[in-house]
Amino acid sequence: MKNIIKTTLAIIALSASALSYAASPQMVSRSEAASLQKIGVVSSGGFTTLDDLVASLDMKAADAGATHYRITSATGMNKLSGTAVLYR
Repeated sequence: MKNIIKTTLAIIALSASALSYAASPQMVSRSEAASLQKIGVVSSGGFTTLDDLVASLDMKAADAGATHYRITSATGMNKLSGTAVLYR
């Protein structure tokens, strides 16, 4: 019985991670964004690496239901902040 529960929990966890990966929005260029519908803008800040800033903007785009996003600004010295336009 314990093995069945463990297996079921493992399947659920793997399925959830696969769904979150599939739902992750794609970053696009300005020319690619021209054919998409703009649905909003998100911003984020307080990060020490560009990778962390991009990951935060990606997560906010996914939370907003965007299928694509384009980073429009990234500024800062010690703490980075940025904005992204969201598209469907």
